[in-house]
Amino acid sequence: MPSSSITRRRFSMLATGAALSVFVAACSDSGEASKVSQAQDTPAVDPVTTASVDLPPPSGDVDMEEVLKPGPMQEMAMGDPNAPVQIVEYMSMTCPHCADFHNDTFKKIVADYVDTGKVYFVVREFPFDPRATAAIMLARCAPEDKFFPMIDVLMQQQAQWARAQDAASALFDISKLAGFTQESFEACLTNQSLVDDVNAVRKKAAEEFGVNSTPTFLINGKRYPGNMSVETMSALIDSLL
Repeated sequence: MPSSSITRRRFSMLATGAALSVFVAACSDSGEASKVSQAQDTPAVDPVTTASVDLPPPSGDVDMEEVLKPGPMQEMAMGDPNAPVQIVEYMSMTCPHCADFHNDTFKKIVADYVDTGKVYFVVREFPFDPRATAAIMLARCAPEDKFFPMIDVLMQQQAQWARAQDAASALFDISKLAGFTQESFEACLTNQSLVDDVNAVRKKAAEEFGVNSTPTFLINGKRYPGNMSVETMSALIDSLL
């Protein structure tokens, strides 16, 4: 067996707490986690192709001052914190609609609004299943400058690792691109403090900000559940400038 092989038995031998127990369960669910996530996610918004774009209705109000208070982990954000439009996205790494947003909309919004000083964009974790928890933990364990690139790869390859029979090996192959070794990969997924922090972020979002599906966007005091096309999010941002 190659030394880099990650097996369920090896993970079971290392299982000493909730962090790894969660991941062991993920490795043996044969893709069921992705099905669960799809069942709970909000349906994607249809792409907008007309010049006139209807703004999505918010599902409620939130206190952005409270939303933007520091949590247990470093904020993973892009842009100027003092930008006129502030967006916090809650996402699950196995959510197909989150992958659609990230792959089809996010980079365009960053280029047009974040890089131009109009939007401050924060990405926060809201995992719906063990594989989503494992994936975001690995992104958190990567060097800070590799967090967003690793999210890019994980979202682009979501169909492969989220539904894989051997999720551990699939995630390890992706993690190696960010410089993980077998030792650092296993150390990340056995970090009980990290999994507790991830769960705390999700709990606060659900209990204080009304988040119950992914993706959900908190934008200048309003809550918007569901995927958005480039045109829809651009129109919404423009209405706030």
